[in-house]
Amino acid sequence: MSSTRSIKNLKGKIIAIRREDQSVWERRAPLAPTNVRRLIRAGVKVIVQPSNRRAYPAHAYQAAGATLQEDISSASIIFGVKQVPVDQLISNKTYCLFSHTIKAQESNMPLLDAILEKNIRLLDYEKLTDDNGQRVVAFGKYAGVAGMVNILHGLGLRLLALGHHTPFMHIGPAHNYRDSAMARQAIRDAGYEIALGAMPKSIGPLTFIFTGSGNVSQGGQEVFQELPHEYVPPEMLRKVAEHGDTTKIYGCEVRRRHHLERKDGGGFDSDECDKHPERYISTFSKKIAPYASVIINGIYWAVDSPKLITIPDAKYLLRPAYTPWLPSSIGAPALPHRILAICDISADPGGSIEFMNECTTIDTPFCLYDADRNKDTKSFKGPGVLVCSIDNMPTQLPKESTDFFGNLLYPYALDIIQSDAKVPLEEHNFSPAVYDAIIASNGKLTPNFEYIQELRLLNHRCKHTADSGEIRSKKVVVLGAGHVSAPLVEYLHRNSNIHLTVASQLKEEADILANNFPGVESVLLDVIERPDTLNDIVKSADVVVSLLPYSLHHVIANVCIHNKTHLVTASYTNEDVKALHEKALAADVTILNEVGLDPGIDHLLALECFDNVKQAGGKIESFISWCGGLPAPECSSNPLRYKFSWSPRGVLLNTLASAKFYSNRQIIEIQPGGDLMSAVQDLDFLPGFSLEGFPNRDSTIYKDLYGLSNVNTMLRGTLRFKGFCNTIRALQFLGLTDPNPHPSLHPNGPDITWRVLICNLLGLANDNIFYENLKRKLAEMLNSEESVKTIEDLGLLEEDLVLKLNTPLDTLTHYLSKKLCYDKNERDLVILRHNIGILWPDNRRENRGINLVLYGEPQGYSAMARTVGYPTAIAVKMILDDEIQQRGVVLPFTPDIYRPILNRLKAEGIEFFETST
Repeated sequence: MSSTRSIKNLKGKIIAIRREDQSVWERRAPLAPTNVRRLIRAGVKVIVQPSNRRAYPAHAYQAAGATLQEDISSASIIFGVKQVPVDQLISNKTYCLFSHTIKAQESNMPLLDAILEKNIRLLDYEKLTDDNGQRVVAFGKYAGVAGMVNILHGLGLRLLALGHHTPFMHIGPAHNYRDSAMARQAIRDAGYEIALGAMPKSIGPLTFIFTGSGNVSQGGQEVFQELPHEYVPPEMLRKVAEHGDTTKIYGCEVRRRHHLERKDGGGFDSDECDKHPERYISTFSKKIAPYASVIINGIYWAVDSPKLITIPDAKYLLRPAYTPWLPSSIGAPALPHRILAICDISADPGGSIEFMNECTTIDTPFCLYDADRNKDTKSFKGPGVLVCSIDNMPTQLPKESTDFFGNLLYPYALDIIQSDAKVPLEEHNFSPAVYDAIIASNGKLTPNFEYIQELRLLNHRCKHTADSGEIRSKKVVVLGAGHVSAPLVEYLHRNSNIHLTVASQLKEEADILANNFPGVESVLLDVIERPDTLNDIVKSADVVVSLLPYSLHHVIANVCIHNKTHLVTASYTNEDVKALHEKALAADVTILNEVGLDPGIDHLLALECFDNVKQAGGKIESFISWCGGLPAPECSSNPLRYKFSWSPRGVLLNTLASAKFYSNRQIIEIQPGGDLMSAVQDLDFLPGFSLEGFPNRDSTIYKDLYGLSNVNTMLRGTLRFKGFCNTIRALQFLGLTDPNPHPSLHPNGPDITWRVLICNLLGLANDNIFYENLKRKLAEMLNSEESVKTIEDLGLLEEDLVLKLNTPLDTLTHYLSKKLCYDKNERDLVILRHNIGILWPDNRRENRGINLVLYGEPQGYSAMARTVGYPTAIAVKMILDDEIQQRGVVLPFTPDIYRPILNRLKAEGIEFFETST
């Protein structure tokens, strides 16, 4: 811009610098006294509104020739820094400030309305850009300077809370210093101590990562360079983390080309990345962040751009970590993880540092974020990373910030001063940079910013409907309203931003749930018979939860993929669902399975243990897992020693399944059809319980899924009270668990009693047989008087009519579901046990037991409902909150999924304990 051209016709112009009142900390001004002096010499009258808070005192402006007065109404252009209170706006003026309206920020819409109503011309500094779209007027450099001083101060406090006194303790917050020179001297003093070896060796080498190379990054690096330092390229970070020197600090400037690459084919092209950021992914969290001690984030993040650290990334980076490069020292406490602090100078909540969901303040500059998204602003101790994200950082160094900003603004101010808000914008000859920064003029939004009105209408519509209860921000559809649905619905219902619909083939079950939880909607749905209704329901949801039989899950998954809706189930992933992985990936959909009890919690506990053992250098030699839902001992006095707290058909079908497992490196296979009940083992890991167990499905696949390819023994089994397997074996011998149709059980056939059915299954030509003779025949077939007693006690020799459901399995299932259901005051029990054989580096062997013993609540939820419903609900919430971002068919086998679920289950009273020998 030509200053000579702009200076013409300035004589007689009147401008004002207003008092800042948006924040008690705001001490900056848009123009410094030196800038004011130059304007006055050019013939401009400058009015300065008095303020005792402004960093430059009033007499400094007076000495520059400005007029000090409260009334600024004679000025045609009013310069400020932050937003102006609506009641202080003056009509027909040009205002220059950071208005924070360009994203239709709701809190500033009254300000924008008043600006339009008062015919004010509004210029926003944030939109003053050059031909390349780069901002030309900003406080960026001093945001970087102040941010770096603050994070060094916070780092000292964080390390002290972790048990380490360091030279950083002698660095104060940025606003404690008169200017940055004083802060730099304190940092140089700390650097002198570091160079002399004052850093505790137990902390290891410190690495500071600077993102970007603009003013923010350069400001931070100028301060960093006051410390004894050495710069390294990104590819050397791991080596530095492992072998670096503690008498200096390592720095690394990370630019886009270092961590952005095409999703397809890799590589980086700057122009393409600018135009199509959605084509790129960031490797920052994998290649750079694991070796960072402190991250100074100074990059601007735009929507659709890859994030530096996503929420799942943070969970991985903030997990309790075994870091072999950190030297051990007697009495030296371990660091929770390598990354200690983040200074997010960009201060964009939910942006490039995704888990940073709100800014900190100068009053409360730091908070600890942990891997479970808990936030602590009152302590420097505890898990997590220290975050400083103050959105008005430069005001901590107000004089230098004012000088820096004023010098950038001055040449544009010469152009802006030509403005007359009463004259149409088209009659002005503004430079392109100034013209494009004008948001409102002559009572309306300028063409470049008309989108604000559309955006605010959209925001208002969403807020209005949410407040009125018409819709909420997220919608979850629960398919199934059976035994385990209530805890899931209750957990999600706690969040008022989640709208819940329960769909069931049994409308009365869905209605009961809806009546217990206000606002929950119930829907009648037959998944097979009404695919159109299923599609409509799925289309409206953000996440679908299927609590239906696993044989239906591929049907539901296909509909979810078609509608780009996420799906969560508590069931095993069957082959039909696995086959949908690529389709789900292409649709950007998560199909998360096996997040119940078994499968579910059993996985989570096992993987957490494996991860901890491996980090500590151990090796898993064997893994045996038992899990079962049982009646509490006082409720188990029936021949099956069992009562049904989930699908009875599933319980009986499992006894007919095949099984496969490793034992001492040998594969053992059990064929389907009933052989499973002959593989029962007596178990005594909890001596107070009389337990037995049998293998469950194919355990061998979990060698690879669990990352235990060299394990000697791998067995996952089902727990029951002793006597269950014998009873099931008797039912199998009789053919009562046969899943195929039987002529006697055709729904339209003649009535039949249980005694007659047993006679038919025994192959008796005549069912007119004496009761004792029938029992004798049974004993001959079953080869057990005890088994006959069991059949008799189950009521299967009575003259009661059978409700015929075509197959013996379905008929028996219905009968037992009624006979062996829980009475009102009875409770169930869940027992889970992992036996894990560990070989440690010193050749010591450990047998670790992980245990869950949980009783149901007679007047509340069953143990089975809690242990299936709660983890499933937690997983749903994690998807809604973007904590789970994996796409495709997913299992909960990564730390960013299983650790948060386990932590949150503890809050629901689901606790685990360990034993070790």
